[in-house]
Amino acid sequence: MGFSYFTVLRHIVEYICDLNCLFYRLTFCHNPYMTNSRRFIDIGANLTDKVFRGLYRDRSRHPDDFDAVLTRAWCVGMDKIIVTAGSYSDACDAIDLCRTRERLYTTVGCHPTRCSEMNADPSHYAQQLKALILNNKEKVVAVGECGLDYDREHFCPRDVQRKQFDVQLQLASRVNLPLFLHCRAAYSDFIDALKRAQKEFFLDQPMCGVVHTFDGSWSHAKDLLQMGLFLGVNGCSLKTENQLSTASTEP
Repeated sequence: MGFSYFTVLRHIVEYICDLNCLFYRLTFCHNPYMTNSRRFIDIGANLTDKVFRGLYRDRSRHPDDFDAVLTRAWCVGMDKIIVTAGSYSDACDAIDLCRTRERLYTTVGCHPTRCSEMNADPSHYAQQLKALILNNKEKVVAVGECGLDYDREHFCPRDVQRKQFDVQLQLASRVNLPLFLHCRAAYSDFIDALKRAQKEFFLDQPMCGVVHTFDGSWSHAKDLLQMGLFLGVNGCSLKTENQLSTASTEP
């Protein structure tokens, strides 16, 4: 019985993935320089995305290469990875995944574009998040991804976002975890919410957390740094001259 073209192609791709994984093991995992060098933590990996299983819009495009992705990360100096959760269901999936790998951890929270699902019963949703955190302390390391996103209000209106952001800031103070924060085109309201939370929930103590993919101004950066937060910078943070200038000024 013959093989179809796509079956043969799948086996070829799978073979290449295996060779690629072997290359990284031989090149880096046994390299004494890499062994003794500084180790890194990836604080925002979307590892529950189906693309890591070869699925794009629910259609299989290549073999599951999840283990190969992790192997490459470990071999080039990654020590731990934090999976980003954007909703209660995402967090449940992330915790299940993290329990299968010693060096995987996760956040628990609701992304601003998903906050409409909190709106029906905010108190119950927050209790679900809290229970998930308390029952999985060894794997949950931050509250988030939470914040404000005014670029995508078609997913969730800003008044709902603001309300549910406050709920999650209070949650972080109660479970004593860092924040994994998100902000798009909303820095004034975002900073105001954090300042209120610092006073009301954190009792004027420095806040612990990181503003993921920070793309604001130097003025915004100073406000956030003064609150004790870290700023995460990546390609999305470096698109304009002003952003480049801000990034070069950040400590």
